[in-house]
Amino acid sequence: MKMIIAAIKPFKLDEVREALTGLGVSGLMVTEIKGFGAQAGHTEIYRGAEYEVTFVPKLKLELVVPADQADQAVSAISGTARTGKLGEGKIGDGKIFVLDVEQAVRVRTGETNLEAL
Repeated sequence: MKMIIAAIKPFKLDEVREALTGLGVSGLMVTEIKGFGAQAGHTEIYRGAEYEVTFVPKLKLELVVPADQADQAVSAISGTARTGKLGEGKIGDGKIFVLDVEQAVRVRTGETNLEAL
């Protein structure tokens, strides 16, 4: 099993969820986060005062999939989370990380590993 952690722009959530559901992904956790990277924030003006926004709002997606489905899930996320003209992508579109999962347990039934997904 693989855990996929992705940071994406918030307005891309529905597209990404639909793409993953189309692959048969049955569950997904979403957390509102703030961060910075190459995008490095930006400057805004509020009530006439200029201030710097150093952390940009993002969503963190976490999902666990069978190992043989991980590449498809990563492709689905990266393809649908990408912004810009013709899907070229822009700075701040996000990051995806893939980790090994040793064990999964469904609390309600006690099912383990793939059956727990």
